[in-house]
Amino acid sequence: MPAFSATAPGKIILFGEHAVVYGEPALAVPVPTVQARAVVSPIIDGDSGDIQIEAPDISLSGAAADLNPDHPLRAAVNAVIGERDPGGVPACKINISSTIPSASGLGSGTAVSAAIIRAFSAFLGRRLTDEQVSQLTFEVEKIYHGTPSGIDNTVIAHHKPVYYLKGEPFSFLSILKPFSILIADSGIPGHTGEAVHHVRQKWINDPERYDQIFKSIGEISKNAMELIQTGSPAMLGSLMDENHSLLQSLEVSTPELDNLVNAARKAGALGAKLSGGGLGGIIIALIEEGEDQIAEEVTQAGAVHAMLSRVPSSQLPD
Repeated sequence: MPAFSATAPGKIILFGEHAVVYGEPALAVPVPTVQARAVVSPIIDGDSGDIQIEAPDISLSGAAADLNPDHPLRAAVNAVIGERDPGGVPACKINISSTIPSASGLGSGTAVSAAIIRAFSAFLGRRLTDEQVSQLTFEVEKIYHGTPSGIDNTVIAHHKPVYYLKGEPFSFLSILKPFSILIADSGIPGHTGEAVHHVRQKWINDPERYDQIFKSIGEISKNAMELIQTGSPAMLGSLMDENHSLLQSLEVSTPELDNLVNAARKAGALGAKLSGGGLGGIIIALIEEGEDQIAEEVTQAGAVHAMLSRVPSSQLPD
């Protein structure tokens, strides 16, 4: 029986963090520069139902059955097995690796789940569609994120840019002209749950003020979608700056993130903002040239890692 391998990219939110929870749109794109990988190989002469997991990045080695049922790696395996008797699954080993920094806003956990689901289902003789991978990954997400928006699993499973509005079907973006994003990791773990709770409390105490902030972020997302689909990505820079200022108003940025944003702008970026839940994690910067200089400047400003991600042009089928 052969081994089966699958990868899944990281992701970044371009616009719309936090406001998306309150009915405003958000835009996100895959980041193929970093990825998670799962390799499922048979254990010759192993006992049926014996599923071993090797994840050296998190110092985990052992049987899936020994993990807590809510552990995300076991949950991804169980999502594929479904209602079938796990005792009938051929003995196998799942090797997991990832170059996506954890707790950074790049979708590390989601990418790992998607890679496991795709590779393990293929090992069991079932090739899943992107949408099936997305749905199963979403179910895993709900276990340890509670009420995820569905953005991460959709972008990562389909490997396509997404425009999302709560309560409506996802829309895949048509990108007329490619553009480049520099991603800088602050090295401080993001705290999405804490940030979401913090914003919720602010909104409860002053809904009129915060509804206006969310509406302003939503308008930025709508304008950004128009620019992306009409081939004017250079104009996204000023929208990034506006979006970051509004996220500062929500108090989800930090001095460290602000420092990276300012360093990127001063070094020549067209615009920059935090990406993701905030209180740590990453910033993104729109660049046209001088990526090496900008990367050097944000590194000197405290980033532990900086990388370039190209958002390619893509046309939706007629």
